[in-house]
Amino acid sequence: MVQGQKVFEALQWASSFLVEHQRDANAGEILLRHYLQMSRSQLFANQQLVLPEQVQKDFYKAVRMHAGGVPIQHIMGYEEFYGREFIVNQDVLIPRPETEELIVEAITRTKRMFPDQKDLKMVDIGTGSGIIAITMKLECPYLFTSAIDISGSALEIAKKNAARYKADISFIQGDLLIPIIKAKEKVDIILSNPPYIPNRDIEVLSDVVKDHEPHQALFGGFDGLDYYRRLMEQIPEVIREKALIGFEIGMGQGEQVAEILRKSFPQSVIEIVNDINGKDRMVFCEI
Repeated sequence: MVQGQKVFEALQWASSFLVEHQRDANAGEILLRHYLQMSRSQLFANQQLVLPEQVQKDFYKAVRMHAGGVPIQHIMGYEEFYGREFIVNQDVLIPRPETEELIVEAITRTKRMFPDQKDLKMVDIGTGSGIIAITMKLECPYLFTSAIDISGSALEIAKKNAARYKADISFIQGDLLIPIIKAKEKVDIILSNPPYIPNRDIEVLSDVVKDHEPHQALFGGFDGLDYYRRLMEQIPEVIREKALIGFEIGMGQGEQVAEILRKSFPQSVIEIVNDINGKDRMVFCEI
């Protein structure tokens, strides 16, 4: 570590070091912004700034940790999602940009299907860090929102995130929709980003993912569709006559998930929606 290093020099070192270790060179910029508490424009306006000694130590340590496989979100303790920072750790999935697209689509369809906005109940299944439930509640305050996860550790993170944004959400520990079925409740909207990676794909996943994110939230059985099949056994017991179901899916799973939905709701309108990269990423069912 060079004493008195300037911002641009630290970024050059981090970029080279990370590329050398097969990591994204941009991670250095994100980490340095975190430690300097600067926006991207501020960072580039201060290229000649000499790094404070402690910032430099923390930055070098963080870059080496990421080179070793630790996600930068775990190093920083948060990830940005839908313009807000959410606490994350090894107990929850790190939010992905694709899930923001699920939210955008869900909000649009909710407003179109339920224009009176009265007494609407929504449940987020497998909530993890709570990003779907919390964002939906903040963007559509009229929703009575519940969030379910089988992991107590994940729910603790989700509760902290909800408290941070004063989002009034009922958090429930349980296996998929079983708590709702037992309570004999009915809901209008079901959203979920369930585990959908086929078990065999563990070999091709980055070590950043497979060694640091919860496998329970990643893998969905032999073909990745186990949770969709289980949900289709449960959803008919809790869904109202007019309702919206929205799933995030893995690339290439659109037709299969749509067919699973068709078998349970043959009279519904089912649509596979591509993400910004043109990949099938969501399936919506309007009943």
